[in-house]
Amino acid sequence: MTITEQTYDHIRVEKNAEKQTATIVFDRPEKMNYISMLGREQLTEIFDGLNQDDEVRVIILKGAGDVCFSAGGSIPEFMATHQEKLSHLAENVAAPERSPKPVIAQLQGYTFGVGLELAMACDFRIAREDTLLALPEMNLGMIPGSGGTQRIAKIVGLTRAKDMIMRARKIPANEAYQWGLLTQVVSKGDLQQAVDSLVEELVQFSPLAQRVAKEVLNASEESPLGVGLKMEGKAYGLLRTTEDFKEGVDAFVEKRKPVFTGK
Repeated sequence: MTITEQTYDHIRVEKNAEKQTATIVFDRPEKMNYISMLGREQLTEIFDGLNQDDEVRVIILKGAGDVCFSAGGSIPEFMATHQEKLSHLAENVAAPERSPKPVIAQLQGYTFGVGLELAMACDFRIAREDTLLALPEMNLGMIPGSGGTQRIAKIVGLTRAKDMIMRARKIPANEAYQWGLLTQVVSKGDLQQAVDSLVEELVQFSPLAQRVAKEVLNASEESPLGVGLKMEGKAYGLLRTTEDFKEGVDAFVEKRKPVFTGK
């Protein structure tokens, strides 16, 4: 197993060639893994690099230590940042959503503010049972500003989004799972195994088909049904011409496991 690292502003990137993964670690456990303004800006750069890396099939976001994923951002940094810059915070936080690859948020403990906003931009959210999720900006006379109001409403519905944001509620993992905010909730000792199992499952599929599926599904959030159906149809027809589709059909007929190459 080969792991390489590159360090950003308290963000560590680990690449595991054997598992075909890259893990983005928010690495400031002594300060609850808070994510700096510079760190948010670097996320776009980090994802751009990983998106172009053919050795990486799945990207994982996690927090260092055992206490939290991320308790949010730095209030002093927020106060020192010009309002024009603040109005663009959601663009960098959306990097997981823009990535053509599957992105997993590996959650534990406190997942607050921009931590939760980043997790909601991921495709899968696997949480330890002690995870607490919150968008607590109302306590500061503020609202979430990195996509939180919009994504939470789309994921869990307007009524629950208002209940969570307007009351600054902390939502336990099991309740968040019932809301549809989490993909899976596991016991404290099973989090890594659950993430590894999902990775093993995802890398078996055609990377091309996964990329197209993610693009079409993301577009469905903003498209009328008719437009979405046309997009799905065109994507379906495109995939029909790929080598991966032929390999999938051949493997099905021959009763063997397919070997996809992304072509």
